[in-house]
Amino acid sequence: MKRERIVSWVITVVLLALAFLWIYPYVWLVMSSFKPAEDIYTTFLPKRLTLEHYKFIFLMANKFQRPFVRAFLNSLFITTTVTFSVLITSAIIGYVVSKIEFKIGKYVFNFLIYQMLFPGFMFMIPMFILIRNLGWLNTYQALIVPSLTSSWGVFMFAQSFKTIPKDYIDAAKIDGANNFWIVFRIMLPLAKSTASIVGMFTFIGTWDNFLWPLMVMKDYNRMPLSVLLASFNHEYASYIGPVLAGAVIQTIPMVLIFLVLRQYFLQGISMSLR
Repeated sequence: MKRERIVSWVITVVLLALAFLWIYPYVWLVMSSFKPAEDIYTTFLPKRLTLEHYKFIFLMANKFQRPFVRAFLNSLFITTTVTFSVLITSAIIGYVVSKIEFKIGKYVFNFLIYQMLFPGFMFMIPMFILIRNLGWLNTYQALIVPSLTSSWGVFMFAQSFKTIPKDYIDAAKIDGANNFWIVFRIMLPLAKSTASIVGMFTFIGTWDNFLWPLMVMKDYNRMPLSVLLASFNHEYASYIGPVLAGAVIQTIPMVLIFLVLRQYFLQGISMSLR
């Protein structure tokens, strides 16, 4: 018993140390965003707190032709649109390949799995050429349309829907429900954990996406926040404080969405480990 207690304490200490190493960069980022510029690299604990970097973001950035507030709203609009689209299209297609029997259904599902084997950057050059030929460079369409569907999202919903008894669907069809009503009123409520996982990872992936927006967007007024911060840092590297403040602002939506969906996310993780 004593040996098991010692092992338990050792594991706990190791996990706490690893957790501290993982969270330390974010703690440093948040604290440094409230430090005066001269103290950012000299002290860990701020000698005094200041909001000058955040004031610069909201009041002075336009003078440098870097509209941070507009970029934040751009990111919010793009990410929200893509996330809702992925949830809707993934749920519908996942329902089709998992619950509706048709001749090529098996091949469609296998194609989705096959597509997931290839990294996304392999398709960036062909996609860029297509976007350029459509005349969509420097437009919101270039950032939204290529991400409206997700094979991974379809796979997740299809696997979740397969565990739902078909009796629910038969009962709804007897009452006159069509397939769209079944998807949104029966299947999605029964797959909240899957929806939260797909939604959260889609939101975070779209919000943090950097390479694709950098390729197709040169208009500062339409840039997402991640690209605008990198552009500002590249040209005005001496203004490190506003960059850190902008990075903190960029992380806020991801933290909030995790806090809102953590119950369903942890439930989905626990179900997948059974």
